[in-house]
Amino acid sequence: MNSTTPQSPRSPALQRMLERGYYEQASDFEAIDAAMAGGMVTFYVGYDPTASSLHVGHLVQIMAMRTLQRAGHRPIVIVGGGTGMVGDPSGKTETRKLLTEDDIAANVAAIRAQLSTFLHFDSGANNDALMLNNADWLLQLRYIEFLRDIGRHFTVNRMIAAKTYRDRLDAEIPLSFLEFNYQLIQAYDFLHLFRAHGCTLQFGGSDQWGNMVAGIELIRRMTPEGQPNTAHCLTLPLLTTADGKKMGKTERGAVWLDPARVAPFDYYQFWIGCDDRDVARLLRTFTDVPIAEIEAMTATGGAALNAAKARLAREATALLHGQEAADMARRASEQAFGNSEDWSAVPLVTLAGPEIKLVDLVTHPEIDAFKSKREARERIAAGAVKLNGEPVTDANHLVVATMCGDHGLRLQAGKKCRFRVALGPAEPAA
Repeated sequence: MNSTTPQSPRSPALQRMLERGYYEQASDFEAIDAAMAGGMVTFYVGYDPTASSLHVGHLVQIMAMRTLQRAGHRPIVIVGGGTGMVGDPSGKTETRKLLTEDDIAANVAAIRAQLSTFLHFDSGANNDALMLNNADWLLQLRYIEFLRDIGRHFTVNRMIAAKTYRDRLDAEIPLSFLEFNYQLIQAYDFLHLFRAHGCTLQFGGSDQWGNMVAGIELIRRMTPEGQPNTAHCLTLPLLTTADGKKMGKTERGAVWLDPARVAPFDYYQFWIGCDDRDVARLLRTFTDVPIAEIEAMTATGGAALNAAKARLAREATALLHGQEAADMARRASEQAFGNSEDWSAVPLVTLAGPEIKLVDLVTHPEIDAFKSKREARERIAAGAVKLNGEPVTDANHLVVATMCGDHGLRLQAGKKCRFRVALGPAEPAA
């Protein structure tokens, strides 16, 4: 594999990929560059539908797909209805819970909706994105024939040498035979897309390198002599924050792209709360702000860097949720973290029941300000919780419906949690 990177790519698509930080290594960068400079390239990215939403950790791939599509290339999004029944062992320290067909179908529909904000699917353009479910071809395979036709091209020796498998085996963590098949199945996906859709490029996270190279090799072996068999792969960096944490992880869990799981206000807060050291890189990777502007905004600290964070939050939120939602999130942020008593833009959470203790309020799943009631009591006693701007230090303080008024009770919990709270009728008994 030739993974060298030209200093000056010919194709505008790869120029922008390098400029925005969407590149780590490639099987043959020069060949990919030549293909993209010569016309439309069909490429694919795969996701196992393990949840009803993608998260910020997927955004590098999504932004890279968006970049290539805007440059005239065609994305295929594979949602792994078939591979999701097997489970990718990459980066996993335990066997993944298997999904039902109904779970997968629901997750696929939700993921398509999220990706539609970044990619065009049905515009009529020749590079419209395709979303395919690999269950459509994988579930048709006959096991013995698959072993004979595909399995014979793989050696166990080479497979267990891959980092994905080696890490599990070295740690004496069970690796099921089901999971061991994953590399074969992903390689077969690439072969199928190569044959059926002219797909010649796969990209994904760096942890997928071994699986992707296996697909290239399978295509080479399965293509009759004399026919084009050029297929390539490209990996994207797995982004971490300046303190070494995975991008998209917070104390409250994953930063989901689904607004029902992470509201635009909270999504905005995630970006504006980033580490100062990460601002320039995040602006480059997750927005369309010109590089020269990014460099100018982040050259100094203080007010200029705070303005850069606000720009990052606004641009990133607009890409996912639209400009109106981004403007509302910005206004809500200014209200909640300023000195204003007008919180009209801040999200309103309505909880069932006429009253609730403060400790139960701040740990309620809809609020989730603290990890436990023990932590909540400690933080309340320390003055970290305010109601309508006033600190309340009694964890058993009773919040009643009449306190909420017409516009909700203003709740501040810790440095980041801000909500308007209302109490409504109790939920009917089951």
